[in-house]
Amino acid sequence: MRGRISRRFVLGGLLAGGATSALATEPVAALRPKSRPAVTRAGVETLIEGAGLGGRLSFAVADAVTGEIIETRAPLLKLPPASVMKVVTALYGLEALGPVHRFSTRLLARGRVSGGLLEGDLILVGTGDPTLDTDALAEMAETLVASGIREVTGEFLVDASALPAIRAIDDRQPEHLAYNPAVGGLNLNYNRVRFQWQTTSEGTALRMEAHTRNFSPPVSVAQIRAANRGQPVFSYNGGNGTDNWTVAAGALEGEGSRWLPVRRPAAYAGDVLRTLAASQGVRLPQPKQVWGQAEGTELARRDSPPLHEILRAMLRWSNNLTAEVVGLTGTLKRGVAARNLGMSAREMSDWLADRMDTRKPVFKDHSGLHDGSRVAPTDLVRLLTRPGAQVALRPILKRMEFKTANETVLEVQAKTGTLHFVNALAGYMEGQNGRPLAFAIMAADTTRRSRLSRVELERPEGARAWTLRARRLEGQLIERWATF
Repeated sequence: MRGRISRRFVLGGLLAGGATSALATEPVAALRPKSRPAVTRAGVETLIEGAGLGGRLSFAVADAVTGEIIETRAPLLKLPPASVMKVVTALYGLEALGPVHRFSTRLLARGRVSGGLLEGDLILVGTGDPTLDTDALAEMAETLVASGIREVTGEFLVDASALPAIRAIDDRQPEHLAYNPAVGGLNLNYNRVRFQWQTTSEGTALRMEAHTRNFSPPVSVAQIRAANRGQPVFSYNGGNGTDNWTVAAGALEGEGSRWLPVRRPAAYAGDVLRTLAASQGVRLPQPKQVWGQAEGTELARRDSPPLHEILRAMLRWSNNLTAEVVGLTGTLKRGVAARNLGMSAREMSDWLADRMDTRKPVFKDHSGLHDGSRVAPTDLVRLLTRPGAQVALRPILKRMEFKTANETVLEVQAKTGTLHFVNALAGYMEGQNGRPLAFAIMAADTTRRSRLSRVELERPEGARAWTLRARRLEGQLIERWATF
């Protein structure tokens, strides 16, 4: 029997070379789509009124090759992009880093190895790899064993200084939401820990583990205990260098699991590697976080897949951590020492305004989780129709199908964006006779969203029905534009 706490979760011919790829060197002149009177053809307002969304809605659709605007509604209205922001981040990262960029995680030795002893320090160094998981750390532990080391006489150091340490993507979200983890230079299992419980006649057993396909080692830097209460289901305290969680005992039935966010990712990675090494007979001291210690003899190295593959997965699964890592790394590569997500997001906002010749958007992060971001649909369409953008994006965007009223299936390559009472969709499709189109649709009832308390942000009343109506309207607009 599963418990009442459920887990819900929810590149291709890309540009070759590094940051000097075609996308990075496209001319910036004449990038604004050809002007045409903003027009909404008859019938659109009827569809919008029928959706009953309240709030505001804007859209733009253009010829994906020429940039000619075909139809718009409130084209300059800036609304929250939600996860459609990840399309902007993908192009930002590709230009700054190049499609073949890889993130590395290294295990270094500083000192002499003699008789199985490392007479010095062992150092785990990360550069932010969003794909690092427990299985990868297990391979590094195996390499450590193969090097002949059985014990470290110095310190076990963890260096995550390649990226700023960010406690949560959006501090206003409920503490326990796994899609709002910490971000840093070491990110393990998307900075999530699996909470597992099993209730029997003898009591309830709770476990926190770094779960992946092949390994599920216990975790000591994240702990949980049952509390005799009804609400809230979860509470969090970050004292004593540990993520301390409590869960309402009344919410636990049978057995089950769900993900919780990690707030100390560097300590989490060090903790898991230490446990994996111990399972193979290697004794490591307790991990100690340091900054700028990436010097020593390389014992093991794990390189991520190339960036274009990482972005394909990001756009398909809409992973927030990946977007923030790519955005932060891109900003640092551009020579801007961003100390937090806000600073880096402003740099990406400046990039979009300058590179695309658009009105300056307001970006609060790189993932779209923060509802304070604002961008106009015409500016998203300008981005999608920029020379080189379609070649880079279309192969890595998720393929989606919409069924028309007469049962015809229409395919688009697009990115969705959903927050409670915010919905967006942007990407590419084909119009009549195979004409390539780029589009952006944005709907938001920001007033209704602003009234939600922090607790209500997890599952507010009426949000699911609102989203379903918004998605139905998106399908109706896609069907309409297929005739253009």
